[in-house]
Amino acid sequence: MNALRTTILLAGMTALFMGVGYLIGGEGGMLIALVVAAGMNVFAYWNSDKMVLSMQGATEISETRAPQLYTITRDLAANAGLPMPKLYVIETEQPNAFATGRNPQNSAVAVTTGLLRHLTPDEVGAVIAHELAHIRNRDTLTMTVTATLAGAISMLAQFGLFFGGGRDNNNPMGAIGTIAMVILAPIAAMLVQMAVSRTREYEADKDGAAICGDPMALASALEKISAIGSRTVNMAAERAPAMAHMYIANPLSGARMDNLFATHPNVENRIAALAQMARTGGGRPPRPHPRTGAARPAPQGQSWRTPGTRSRDGGPGGSSSGPWG
Repeated sequence: MNALRTTILLAGMTALFMGVGYLIGGEGGMLIALVVAAGMNVFAYWNSDKMVLSMQGATEISETRAPQLYTITRDLAANAGLPMPKLYVIETEQPNAFATGRNPQNSAVAVTTGLLRHLTPDEVGAVIAHELAHIRNRDTLTMTVTATLAGAISMLAQFGLFFGGGRDNNNPMGAIGTIAMVILAPIAAMLVQMAVSRTREYEADKDGAAICGDPMALASALEKISAIGSRTVNMAAERAPAMAHMYIANPLSGARMDNLFATHPNVENRIAALAQMARTGGGRPPRPHPRTGAARPAPQGQSWRTPGTRSRDGGPGGSSSGPWG
């Protein structure tokens, strides 16, 4: 089912990309857009994870630098039936996280230093579990490729503003079509992004709570991420807003728009769903890890240190005070 959804999504985004090309240059522009879109899809499949991590300023972190983070992630990955993903850190005071990768065997989870500073170990574990749910559900490839194509559609539409609409090209709709395309094409791409992201966030909340066995830990994490995130700035996300839907919570400042254009479901609704899950016993404790016997990510109060980091947003990095070191 996920493969079918991915195919339909990519086909729709490619068709939109070709439509923009047609409005810019007629049939020739459409064919060029088709070739470019095909190339981008292939490139995104193999390289989108590296591209996203680079654009968000993520740095791979070693087990010696963050042993507790590795222990928590390894045990949760075992609970989810997944291989251990690579771990990355983004130096920003805003608490947030995302997952990427074309499949579980080539996956990565990125967390911010703000997440490690402000959340307890159980809450961080719940966030990691949410991201592992995205990996297990094969959401990461779809969300990354969608972000890549949405950004390309917006860029192509802007090119149309400068190069389309004149009498001497093949644009079948002239200046009016160009103006409409510049306005509507990015909105259409964004709506596809947002619809996919919001649906999959609810699923990842549910599955992540089951993986970590504690829906209320994830609810508490979301509450803190929302509260702190609203007053901090993630500069890497601001520079690449097409990637915002990949995070567990909206990383963009001033982004409290109406529900139609929201990149994520309403946090209060997500917390309410998790609370209902806890009341009905949906967050059953995960099976013990076969190696360690641990049934929870880490004991409360466990800490780590990430020496030598400093937030790009001006705040201290993961080596500052807090339950994580």
